[in-house]
Amino acid sequence: MLSRRGMLAAGAAALAGFGRSLGSARAATETFRLGVLPFGTASWEAAVIKERGLDEANGFTLETVKLAGNDAARIAFLGDQVDAIVGDLIWAARLGNEGRGVRFTPYSTTEGALMVPANSPITDLKSLAGKRLGVAGGALDKNWILLKAQAREAAGLDLDSAAQLAYGAPPLLAQKLETGELDAALLYWQYCARLEAKGFKRLISADDVMRAFGAQGPVALIGYLFEGRTVSERGEVVKGFARASTAAKHALANDPALWATVRPLMAADDDATFEALKREFLSGIPRRTVGAERADGERIYATLARLAGTQLLGSGKTLPPDLYLDASKA
Repeated sequence: MLSRRGMLAAGAAALAGFGRSLGSARAATETFRLGVLPFGTASWEAAVIKERGLDEANGFTLETVKLAGNDAARIAFLGDQVDAIVGDLIWAARLGNEGRGVRFTPYSTTEGALMVPANSPITDLKSLAGKRLGVAGGALDKNWILLKAQAREAAGLDLDSAAQLAYGAPPLLAQKLETGELDAALLYWQYCARLEAKGFKRLISADDVMRAFGAQGPVALIGYLFEGRTVSERGEVVKGFARASTAAKHALANDPALWATVRPLMAADDDATFEALKREFLSGIPRRTVGAERADGERIYATLARLAGTQLLGSGKTLPPDLYLDASKA
């Protein structure tokens, strides 16, 4: 029979065990808010995470926050309305160089391309002289800056003056390319995939241009962005989300039937479009180490610093030292 002291000790031990169980239960239900865009691929991954219960298996509950566009995503991220978004490496670096502790982990190496009709007389960069060229993302879009530099170095062509430029939203430019109002268009990858399904072709990809400027492999210029304090204060949840993200990509790469969960989110009106989007998503899954990604990220950043300077990058001269996050070690 237990003494009074023994009973108190046993009771304390039971309460401690209950506390640990309660703490584990709270951790398992901690919400992680992911900002997603209409038809953005983050929503595809989120759907798989929920379908397979990968969030609960990794100690959190995933909540998706639907946002209208890139500007809305940036505002939500900066305003702590979400815990993560898929964002641009260059923007994340600019924030980091301005003193904000943003962390970046690679999400996809799939980038845009310069698209032309299948029967286009444009066969190389030099052929763009005098042509009507659409550019998505504006005059300071990183892919446009790199393409202009490549045109100067490889073809001796100043696209700013040699081509008839039209800046605009990607869907509008894609439509104008289809109707023949443009001769070529530099577009984001989803629109490239949709056009390829209709017979259009890539003249040059962003990956081609980045390799011309020294990249040693496919570079992830988009990634998941986290605030530094999220990583420091909720590291286990961030690691859990990273594991779930990796598992979702692995599942999509290895289980074709799982795409039935994703297809309603893809706005793919026909099988050719669906297959093109699927192919490009899977080809963009990052497969290199964070160290290799950072080395190529530095090369591209140095090129952009030389070509665009403070207009695009702000005051930064290099990538912030702690920008890249190896989420497995968060």
